[in-house]
Amino acid sequence: MEKVLLARCLEQIEQVLNWGLSAQWTNHDFENLSTKIAEKTQVRLSVSTLKRIWGRVRYDSSPTPATLNALAEFLDYTGWRDFQARQTPLVVEVGAEARSSPQEAGATKRLAARKPRWLVYSIAVVLVVLVVLFLVKGKTPEHPVVGNVVFKSHIVSDDLPNSVVFTYDIGGMPADSVFIQQSWDPERRQRVSPTGHTHTSLYYTPGYFQAKLIVNDSILKEDIVFIQTRGWRGIIDGKPPVYLSQSEMKQPDGMGVDSPTLSDKLGTGVFTDHWVTFSNVRDFAGLRTDAFTLEASVRNTATVEQSLCRRVRIIILCKGGAMMIPLTAKGCISNISVLTSERRVDGKTNDLSAFGCNFFGFEHVRCEAANGHLKIFVNDMLALDETQRLPALDIVGIRISFEGTGEIQSFKLSGAGKVWLDDKFVQDPM
Repeated sequence: MEKVLLARCLEQIEQVLNWGLSAQWTNHDFENLSTKIAEKTQVRLSVSTLKRIWGRVRYDSSPTPATLNALAEFLDYTGWRDFQARQTPLVVEVGAEARSSPQEAGATKRLAARKPRWLVYSIAVVLVVLVVLFLVKGKTPEHPVVGNVVFKSHIVSDDLPNSVVFTYDIGGMPADSVFIQQSWDPERRQRVSPTGHTHTSLYYTPGYFQAKLIVNDSILKEDIVFIQTRGWRGIIDGKPPVYLSQSEMKQPDGMGVDSPTLSDKLGTGVFTDHWVTFSNVRDFAGLRTDAFTLEASVRNTATVEQSLCRRVRIIILCKGGAMMIPLTAKGCISNISVLTSERRVDGKTNDLSAFGCNFFGFEHVRCEAANGHLKIFVNDMLALDETQRLPALDIVGIRISFEGTGEIQSFKLSGAGKVWLDDKFVQDPM
C-alpha cells in the first residue's frame, strides 16, 4: 500500500514540474527539485535520496517519515497523513498501474473487478491504519537540527587550478558518514572525518558551485565556491582536464582550437564526446536572466569523421542554475536539449530543427531576455520563444563548448544598461 501511495505522490510531483519523463531527468534536474522542495517546505532532500525514491539508484529501504512529509507538503498537503487520507482506494489502485509490473497491474484490475466495493474500502482502511502505525514508529527524521553546524569555504588563488579550504563542524551530531560535495556532480563527493574541521579540495574548472556538507545522507549546510577566470580560458575536458595556452587558442578566424592541437593533446583524431570549453567567469554585478542580450558567432570546425554530430553548447552560468543553447549537425537535433532558467526543452519531444546547422561558415546566435520572454535566434531566424515566470537569476559566467574543434569569431554580452563583454576574436593579419 505504501508503495502504491508513494507512486501516486511521485506521479503528481512529475505533473506539477512538467519536466518530461523522470527516467530522462539529469543530475541537474534532481538538484533543481531538491532546491524547490527546500524553498517550499524548509526541508532539503539530498539528490541521492531523490534518486533512490525515483528508482534511479537501487535501494531497498522505505523513505523516512520526514521525506514522505516533505514530498506531500511540496504538493500543498499538510503532510503525508493528509496525502493518504485524500487518496481514494480506487484512484490509488488505478494510479499504481503506471509504476507496477504488467503482472501486478493485471492483478490490481482483477481484484478491483471481483471485490465488492465495501470490501475494497474495508481492506484499504486497514492498510492505511497499518501504514500510519509504521510511520508513527518510523525511523529518525532525515533532516536533523543544524543549529551548531559550521560549513564555510575560501579559495586560495585567483588562477586555475584552484584549491578551496573548507572549514566544517557537525556540532557533535552522531554521524555514520560525513561528506563534502564540491558541486552538483555526485562524483565530486569526498568523505571527511566526523570529528575533523578542515578539508581542502582541488577545483580544475571555473564556475559557480554550491558545495554541500552532507551528514547521514542529509544536506545540512551549503556554501558558495566561486572560481573565476582572468579573461577567456580554454580547457579540454577530462580527468584531469588539459589547459590551452593563449597561443594555442589563437586561430586565423577567431579564438578556438584546431585539429592538430587537439589531436596532439588527446592522442586521437576522433573527437566524438571530447569537449573543449572556453570560459569567461566573473561577477557581472546587476546582470540578470530577465534582461540581457547575448550574441555569438561560432562554428564547429571538425569533420563528420572526427565528430559525428559536431555539437556546440553556449552556456550561461547563473547563481542557482544555468541556461544552455545548443547547436548541432542537422541530422542530430533529436539528441539535443535547450535549457532555459526554468525548464529543459528536450529534442526527443520537441522540434528543435532550428538549432541544426551545416557549419559551412560561422553560425550567428542571439539570445534576448525582455518583458517576460526569452527568445533565441539562430542566423536571425526565431528558434525558441519561452515565457519566463520564475524570479530572475544573477548571471556569473559564459561557457562556449565544442565537441571537437571549433572557433568563436565574436561574442557580445549586454544588459543592465551596459555592455559587459564585446570581444572580436578575429586576429589581425601579419
